[in-house]
Amino acid sequence: MDTFLQQVINGLTAGSVYAVIALGYTMVYGIIQLINFAHGEVVMIGAMVAFTVINALAPFGLPALAVVLIGTGCAVAVCMLVGYSMERLFALMIWSRNILAFPQIIESHTYFVAGAAITTVQIAILAICLGLMSALAWLVYRTPLGTAMRATAQNPQVAGLMGIDVNRVIAATFVIGAGLGAVAGVLFGTYYGLAQYTMGSILGLKAFSAAVLGGIGNIPGAMLGGVLLGLVEALGAGYIGDFTDLCQYGRLADSIEACADGGHFILAGSNYQDVFAFLVLILVLVLRPQGLLGERVGDRA
Repeated sequence: MDTFLQQVINGLTAGSVYAVIALGYTMVYGIIQLINFAHGEVVMIGAMVAFTVINALAPFGLPALAVVLIGTGCAVAVCMLVGYSMERLFALMIWSRNILAFPQIIESHTYFVAGAAITTVQIAILAICLGLMSALAWLVYRTPLGTAMRATAQNPQVAGLMGIDVNRVIAATFVIGAGLGAVAGVLFGTYYGLAQYTMGSILGLKAFSAAVLGGIGNIPGAMLGGVLLGLVEALGAGYIGDFTDLCQYGRLADSIEACADGGHFILAGSNYQDVFAFLVLILVLVLRPQGLLGERVGDRA
């Protein structure tokens, strides 16, 4: 039971990050009916910008929380600019091809619940992701911009006739999605303790799988799909996968299959972990292509 609870905690943490990334996919698709496969690279840029800013501010002796907030703010600003312009930025030339150890400047404490370990970092990630998803739901369903976004998603021509600036709505959608991606990149780097210029590809594909699982173009579906995908990954890797290492704090330090702390509670790497995400995608596309929440998108293609 303690192993099961531990994997549920891990799955909820990772799934929350997937859900935030998936929101960027589903928002853009809902507006323009196109998949922005560059969104994963926006997440990567967010992690890299935060890595650079946090390392630059570390020698100044600022409070750890202030450094993280400044780094996140810079990452959000840069990713919003990238999301608006969608210019190609060559991360390999700036941050090299090496796996970078993401700065862990906030002390993490571990708590035990029914034999399972949960850290303050995991708690913070769950709280931040829940706050972001709630804020986005409020924006979409309770603000004029959200009304314009929903109208544009339903029929951009009619929305334009009703006085809505469709181009501005589309630009705002890209900006908001990129901002969410930036925060997700920082959370990913903080949780796993690493960042690399190729990290956006696999994260983007998993988040896309989460969006399809919940129902592409459906915001609640993206949230549900991300959380479920994280749980499927964690439970599948924990009970079926080939265990390669175990880690007390659930974050990777030097490589995908190695843990710095050498603990014994949380699965750090599994040869099968990534397989489950794409297995779920295949099953959903075959058995229920409209997603779990039944969003109909075929007539809008």
